[in-house]
Order: sequence, then C-alpha cells, then structure tokens
Amino acid sequence: MIERIAELRAEADAVIATAPTSEALEELRVRYLGRKAELPQLLRGVAELEPAQRGEVGKAANEARQALQAMIDARAAELRSQELESSVAADAVDVTLPGAPPQPIGGLHVLTATRRELEDIFLGLGFTVMEGPEVETVHYNFDALNHSPTHPARARTDTFYVAAPDGRSRKDEDELVLRTHTSPMQVRAMEAHPPPLYVVVPGRVYRPDSDATHTPQFHQIEGLAVDEDITLADLKGTLLVFAQAVFGGERDVRLRPHFFPFTEPSVEVDVSCFNCLGKGFMKDGSRCYLCKGEGWLEVLGAGEVDPNVYAQVPTTERNAPGYDPERVQGFAWGMGVERIAMLRHGIPDLRLYLENDLRFLEQF
Repeated sequence: MIERIAELRAEADAVIATAPTSEALEELRVRYLGRKAELPQLLRGVAELEPAQRGEVGKAANEARQALQAMIDARAAELRSQELESSVAADAVDVTLPGAPPQPIGGLHVLTATRRELEDIFLGLGFTVMEGPEVETVHYNFDALNHSPTHPARARTDTFYVAAPDGRSRKDEDELVLRTHTSPMQVRAMEAHPPPLYVVVPGRVYRPDSDATHTPQFHQIEGLAVDEDITLADLKGTLLVFAQAVFGGERDVRLRPHFFPFTEPSVEVDVSCFNCLGKGFMKDGSRCYLCKGEGWLEVLGAGEVDPNVYAQVPTTERNAPGYDPERVQGFAWGMGVERIAMLRHGIPDLRLYLENDLRFLEQF
C-alpha cells in the first residue's frame, strides 16, 4: 500500500505542476483528493490493516495528502496571478476589477481545523471516528460511567437538564441532559461493537460555565481502545504519537496520578513545553510564559477503563461473551479541542473563538 501511495503522489506531482488552468487544477484536486479519490480511500482503509502496518501506512498517506494539498494551493495562486495578468492585458480598461482587493471566500474555523487534524492523527493510528447524541440520558452520561449518586457533576447547577419532550416525569436514569463530556459514547460504542474496539469520538459538550477559560459549549475528543493485554504503556505510546504530531517531533509526555470515576488507574497527561523545549526558561533567562516555568503543559485526562464500566455493557449475541474484564482491558482519554488549539497557537481567551472577529479568525 505504501508503494501505491508513493505512485499516486509522484503521478499527482507531475500533473499538478503543469495544470494549465484553474478549471483543470480543480479537476485534478477532485481526482486525487476528492471524497471518492483513491488516496482518501486508502487512508480510510488503514483501520483494516494489520496493527504493525497501520502507523507507517497512515503516516505515509497523511503526508502525501498534505503535500498534494500544499502543491495545489501554490499552483492555484500562480494560475490566478497569470489569468489576471492575461485578462488585464486583453482589456485596455477592465471596469470589472474591484477598487480594493476582494476579501477571500473564507476558510475553516480554527476549532474545526484542529478537530479534523486530530481526527486524521488517530485515523492514521487505526482508530475509527464515531459520533453520538448531544442530548443524553443520565444513565449513559453518569451511571454507566461509574459516577456515584452523590457526584457533584450531577447537580443541576453543574449540568444542563432537559425537559422530557412529552412533558411527563421520568425515572432518574431516564432523565435527559445536554452531555457534559463525550465519554457516554464509551458504553454506546461497546454495546454496538464487540472487542477489539478502537474509536475516537469528537463532538460538542455542555456545562454551565462562562469565563476566560470556560464556555457553556465546547468541544472534546474521546478516545477508547479495548483489546487483550492493553496496559498504560500502550496509552502512553498512543498519546506520545499524538503529542509529537500536534506539537512537534521532540515532544515527550508524562503521566500523573489522578481520579476519574470511569478509569482506574487514572492519570493526567502532560506534554513537554514546545515553547521552551521543556526547560521552563527561555534562552534569555526569563520564565516561559506558556508553561509558567514548569516545562510541562497539561493537555488531557486518561486512564485504564474501570471494570465497572464493562459491567454496564449487556451480553448479547453480537458481542458475546461481552466485555469480560478478565479477558479484555482498555484505555480511554478525553481532550478539549479548544485546549489543544489554545496551547498550539497561544490563544489567551476561549471567548475569542466565539466573537467572530475577523482580525482573530484570519490568523488561522
């Protein structure tokens, strides 16, 4: 498959560089990078490869896709300039030219671009992308994830509860909430698929907070891997590849003990600071503003899946003998897309994402 990726890249390089018109270039973009093109199809098929091949093939496909997109963008800029010059030369007076440079059509929001990049990283590692409902039951949002009945997150001051559409009262576990995290898809995914299971779940989540570092609506990406003989070492290796892909190849990760109801053991995950190279101080001796002199940046929470979560998955013919904690193990993590984008781009205030200020958005 790697040989085919190299062939596609070489073939596309040759024709893109000599595309005569913008229309011809668009046809080439669809041919090589469109949804039905061979290269994206190869990327989607990474999950079906042997585990030893997924990382190498996924990386090669991602690099080829990014290189072709960059080449198409560069050639498009050249053709626009050439076509404009030809048009001006052909008309003595071109009254259709605007009085000022036209505004660009637009681009992806920084959060959308960050989310898609994270998805691509985990697709390259053999994970599958899933999505779930934003209006959840208390069962999936709390009970199935091993939250105690008195957990503070259940309070109506910490969670948005939703009235039943029929107006009738419901049992506690059937109450509806705007999901507070993407973790409810852990149990939903296990109910739908037998092990082994490797999924990432992006989506919006909701909590009644609003300040410089919290918004009532934000985005998370949940990860879940369940298989035999999985340990925290596998979790650390997976997150190390993620950290190096997002923050640079020299990054390292560390795990610190923590507590989450649905993982045991639980860890907070830090990545070495890419601004000061993990030293905590800059070359001039000043303290690093990004990591506050620590040399590490907190990026997400994770851990080994608690056996009590497996017990919430009913045994059916589809997933028999079910998720037996004596037979399978797994790890899970949850990261905030806003948090990753803030660290990567040095964004000081979450509210900037929502203000629609073009001076901010056009930087990305």
